[in-house]
Amino acid sequence: MSVVGGLVCLLAVLVIGAAVLAYNRLVRQRNQVQASWAQIDVQLKRRYDLIPNLVETVRGYAAHERATLDAVATARSGAIAAAGVPGVADRADAENTLTQALGRLFALAEAYPDLKANQNFAALQGELARTEDKIAYARQFYNSAVQTFNTSVQSIPTNLIAGIGGFRPMDFFQALEGERAAVQVRY
Repeated sequence: MSVVGGLVCLLAVLVIGAAVLAYNRLVRQRNQVQASWAQIDVQLKRRYDLIPNLVETVRGYAAHERATLDAVATARSGAIAAAGVPGVADRADAENTLTQALGRLFALAEAYPDLKANQNFAALQGELARTEDKIAYARQFYNSAVQTFNTSVQSIPTNLIAGIGGFRPMDFFQALEGERAAVQVRY
C-alpha cells in the first residue's frame, strides 16, 4: 500500500506541477500580447502627432481643399477617441478610416508640385512613411503574440487550465477592406 500511496502522491505532484507551468505560460503569453498592443499604441500616438504638422503644411499650399483637410482632422480625432475604447475591432476600424484619409491627403499633394517640392512636407511625409512601417511591424508582432496565446488557450491540455484561469482567446488586429491597399507615400 505504501508504494501505491507514494505513486499517487508523485502523480498528484506532477499533475499540479504541470498545471502551474501551464498557467504561468499562459500568463507570460497574455503579458506578451499586452506588451505588443502597447507598442502599437506607441506608434499610433507618434502617427497622431505627425498629422497636424502635415495638415498645416498642406493647408499652406492647398487651403481651398478644406474637405480633405477636415476629413484627415476628423479621422485623427476619431482614432484618438477609439484609443480609449476597449476592443481591437473598433480600434482597427478607426485606424482604417485615418489611413484612408491620409491616402486622400497624399493624393491631393500629387496635384501641387510646389507642395511636393517643399522640404518640410517631404520630411513629414518620410517620417510618416517610417512610422507606418513601424505600425505594420507592431501589428504583425501583436498578431503573432495573439496567435501563440490563442493556440495555447485552445490546445489540450492547456485549455483546461485556461478555462479554470479565465483565459479567453484574443482578437487579431485585422486590416479592414480599405486598409489592404497600403497608403502610398511618394517622395
